[in-house]
Amino acid sequence: MTSPADVPHLTPNQINALVVLMVEARRLTNVELKELAGFTLTGKDNTKLVDLGLVDTDRTHRPFAHELTEQGWRVARQLHTAAPPKQGGSTTRSLFVVLSNLHRSLDRLRVSHGDFFKQTEATAAPATSEPRQEAPAPTVTATTTAAAAAAAPVSAAEVEALVRSAYRDLATAPGAWVGIADVRDRLADTDRAALDAALRAMVGREDVRIIPVANTKSLTARDRAAAVRIGNEDNHALAIGPA
Repeated sequence: MTSPADVPHLTPNQINALVVLMVEARRLTNVELKELAGFTLTGKDNTKLVDLGLVDTDRTHRPFAHELTEQGWRVARQLHTAAPPKQGGSTTRSLFVVLSNLHRSLDRLRVSHGDFFKQTEATAAPATSEPRQEAPAPTVTATTTAAAAAAAPVSAAEVEALVRSAYRDLATAPGAWVGIADVRDRLADTDRAALDAALRAMVGREDVRIIPVANTKSLTARDRAAAVRIGNEDNHALAIGPA
């Protein structure tokens, strides 16, 4: 599994591709990548990102189209924690400075990367004026499921179902502790208020435990920003299953 620690082994072009796909938050063709950022994702760069499970590339028609996988989103969100590749020069290092400050600001605002970069109908128009071929159906993942749920009002029961699905994906076993921050990342496109309400309601379920972390010194800024307020304290961990 790829992590931010592997970023120094990526080329500047591969890192640029991850960043552009993250900030555009949609599937991009090579034509759009060229018009938006001045490069295309082809050859060894494309193959490596696909092999690492970071990018899904549709090669069924030309121009090829790319989008971040769930793992690609995770790594792109955490790029700022890695050392820039030495061959990247000042431009790549400057990009990492921007990403670090972006992450700090989103933590302060308690806004996820998915919510911040989410496309609206007004902003999702293609960068090119040329007619586009019909886009293929996107791969269904936990992230796309959450995005679909965010597109229209959802019930508390539906949000709880999303939480339980995310927990099953993250937990090593039923009843294992999972960080609330990881659940929020998995459901990045779910409205925060709705997610908080669902978590508070779930505390009353017999199979659910939500607790604060006793050792507050071990909490990261990400953990603190993701905490759900229940009663008079912030809670950071979730377990579903046998007590």
